[in-house]
Amino acid sequence: MIPVSVAIITKNEEQNIGDALESVKDFEDIVIVDSFSEDRTVEICRKYTSRIFQHEWQGYAKQKQMAVDYAKKPWVLILDADERITPELAKEIFQLFTDNGSRITLNGFFVPRKNFFLGKWIRHSGWWPDYTLRLFKKGVSNVQLREVHEKVIVNGAVDYLKNPLEHYTYRTISDYIKKMQNYSSLSAKEILTKNPRPSSALLALKMIMSPVFTFIKMFFFKQGFRDGVHGLMLAVLYSFYTFLKYAKAWEMNQFTAI
Repeated sequence: MIPVSVAIITKNEEQNIGDALESVKDFEDIVIVDSFSEDRTVEICRKYTSRIFQHEWQGYAKQKQMAVDYAKKPWVLILDADERITPELAKEIFQLFTDNGSRITLNGFFVPRKNFFLGKWIRHSGWWPDYTLRLFKKGVSNVQLREVHEKVIVNGAVDYLKNPLEHYTYRTISDYIKKMQNYSSLSAKEILTKNPRPSSALLALKMIMSPVFTFIKMFFFKQGFRDGVHGLMLAVLYSFYTFLKYAKAWEMNQFTAI
């Protein structure tokens, strides 16, 4: 068994959680923080762990920090329900604790992530290798408190692992649009948190220019064109997401001003 705690947060994830848990069944401790799922999520989780804790939704960062706090082991791996630990990555993590423990003197590890869009591994568009810090020592790390795109902050030296985890994000266009609605609202709130009273002109300029820059960056600079139609769709969808978050920030700002 791999001497690491796996921390997962869930909310109505019956389509994803079984495969995620199957990929980490060889880890010693699996912690689930569930936000009162109404489907079979908890039932599926019970097949893999009894360490299931239910809490009302408090935001991505707070939910993940709760899962980390429940972890029994000194080392923690954060995993999302739509992600999978590959056998090669599991073996690499196991070897960290068996090869004289030389690398365990570090405090955290970035993991490369293979992102799939509409069933295709996206090799460009800024989506690969998409390093994300997921494996870390519990006592010297915390989940950054922010509305969206939260990340783990580690005090001390970190390194990079070679083998990837797999991320099965956005299985359909409708799936992307559904998530975009939520993420754009959270991003808009974060924009106004950082700058509580931006001018309407600034936000309007951001609405015009930022989507254009996003498309150019993803499709040309990050070579999204090499991902074919998938790369084109991603660049367009992310451009619209960028427009939407600034449009919602403008709307919130106007409402606050009234």
